[in-house]
Amino acid sequence: MCVLTAAPAGPGPVARAGPPRYQGPPPRMIKYLGSKRTLVPRLCELIAGLGARSVLDLFSGTSRVGHALKRAGLQVHANDHNAYAATLARCYVQADREPLLAAVARLVDEFNRLPGDPGYFTATFCEQSRFFQPKNGARVDAIREAIFKKGLEPELEAVLLVALMEAADRVDSTTGVQMAFLKSWAARSHNDLELRVPDVLPRAPHGKGTAHQLDARAAADALSADVAYLDPPYNQHKYLGNYHIWETLVLWDKPEIYGTACKRVDCRTRTSAFNSKLAAAAAMRAVISGVQARHLVVSFNNEGYFDRAEMAAMLATRGEVLVLEHDFKRYVGAQIGIFNPRGQKVGSVGHLRNTEYIYVVSDSSAALDRLRPLAAAAC
Repeated sequence: MCVLTAAPAGPGPVARAGPPRYQGPPPRMIKYLGSKRTLVPRLCELIAGLGARSVLDLFSGTSRVGHALKRAGLQVHANDHNAYAATLARCYVQADREPLLAAVARLVDEFNRLPGDPGYFTATFCEQSRFFQPKNGARVDAIREAIFKKGLEPELEAVLLVALMEAADRVDSTTGVQMAFLKSWAARSHNDLELRVPDVLPRAPHGKGTAHQLDARAAADALSADVAYLDPPYNQHKYLGNYHIWETLVLWDKPEIYGTACKRVDCRTRTSAFNSKLAAAAAMRAVISGVQARHLVVSFNNEGYFDRAEMAAMLATRGEVLVLEHDFKRYVGAQIGIFNPRGQKVGSVGHLRNTEYIYVVSDSSAALDRLRPLAAAAC
């Protein structure tokens, strides 16, 4: 069902007309809880209907959405406070194909010919834990050290780090998050790790993209665009804990670890207000009030801290609110069930499907009028 509520319009920069269009299926990226892969066509369609030329993706994650918007021709400004996500954004949003492709292809070929050289990654994630087969951990160690020693400029380095991250993701042994590894090796883990050239796009007609690693409120204060796309964490589960291996792979700081999953010790201390039930509402209101965009598009899950009415009420301070609902399967771990640390099944999940809400907020009734047919089609 789709609902329209009215509220006073807020101030913001004037949006300029533009013709972004969804350009086909997205590339294969890392497995990611909360990925908007199935929503990308609808998000592009909605943002196109708002007449945007530029978009601020404030919680960019894998940059799947930002990549699709760049492919559609928009200037994208991506932000995420985790280093691995900022690296993905530097590859998929900021880097442009033309000056980099030849060097990336040459280095991918060079690194694919390197023999394995076991080090920190192998000891931590293949021997102390079982996320990867040792043969592939040794390759990760060798390639990551080679990237470090090259001293590459930031965009080229980001593309190579993403190539390595995605190669490791294709041979891991998890359900898609790094909170735990599978009791028995996944079939894909036996494959040999191989780098591939990431799908780096040409520069968008509406301008070069940028990647940032800021707190969401700081990014909202510092960056501006025609449309702000917000996809915040919705509960207590931190993306840093879910994807700590990628953070370590990107930072290459070889940190102290704890627990069976060999998490970075800073998983205990690096926090976000959006992961706190007590602090999330204030953090969300601050971002909504401070973000510098005329139109807002917000994704939020029905398992989040705020229900649909609460989120719509917060957003209504910026203009009229159009709400679309999308039903989808929960992530694969929920399909498998609940297990104790010994691998014994101890329960089943309460539900296997979720609802993703997309909120579109604007001070322009004309802009929302263009979207009403899309909302009706989604009902």
